[in-house]
Amino acid sequence: MSIFALYSMKGGVGKTAAAVNLAYEAVRSGATALLCDLDPQGAAAFYFRIRAKKKFGRKRFLKGGKHLDNNIRGTDFEGLDLLPSAMSFRNLDLGLDERAKNKSYLKRLLTPMRQEYDYIFLDCPPNLTLLAEHVFRAADYVVVPCIPTTLAMLTHQKLMDFFKKNKLKRKKLVSFFSMVEQRKTMHREMIAQVGEHKGKFLNAQIPYTTDVERMGWARQPVACFKPRSKATQAYRELWTELQMLG
Repeated sequence: MSIFALYSMKGGVGKTAAAVNLAYEAVRSGATALLCDLDPQGAAAFYFRIRAKKKFGRKRFLKGGKHLDNNIRGTDFEGLDLLPSAMSFRNLDLGLDERAKNKSYLKRLLTPMRQEYDYIFLDCPPNLTLLAEHVFRAADYVVVPCIPTTLAMLTHQKLMDFFKKNKLKRKKLVSFFSMVEQRKTMHREMIAQVGEHKGKFLNAQIPYTTDVERMGWARQPVACFKPRSKATQAYRELWTELQMLG
């Protein structure tokens, strides 16, 4: 059983789309999976047409146990459950700060769920906060989508530096190129130069395509409405590589 945290220091890189499609591919391959939406924007839950219960929020999430179990919702796909976020999740850092002595608090909250699912996916908010530090400790792998541009690679390097400075296991970091446009020279050159960067990049590349953007219209994983698309194949290849890791 593995926990995959989909994380990026910046937004707009295809993080949530990857979380949704990877969770779907996991159950498609016969596993059971839980997708935890930790982002207060709630995009992952939106894709599955799910809303959190009115009384569920930051405080109940941090209590864990039955408060989490009672708010896990089933999706339209057998074997795939979702823990939706709430707007109050924007203050998760405050609750974690009150538990500052326990830097593995989120890991402890998720431990009971390891017995219930083959895989857990965390869709994380795009910032480097106390919540992110807890995620880094709780996850077996921190999966980082990276657009092949100079600034994105600099951000990626900063993340690796943060892991080193805070004595986190850098082998947890697993990156992949996202929103790739092969017609762009910069994208092709950055991908070709990836060997110069420390850190692990997977072979699978998610293309920049309207099929991924249409997930917001279809409110489904790409494979459900475009099963033969390049995006579907790319997410499938990405999941195959991640599955081999965990």
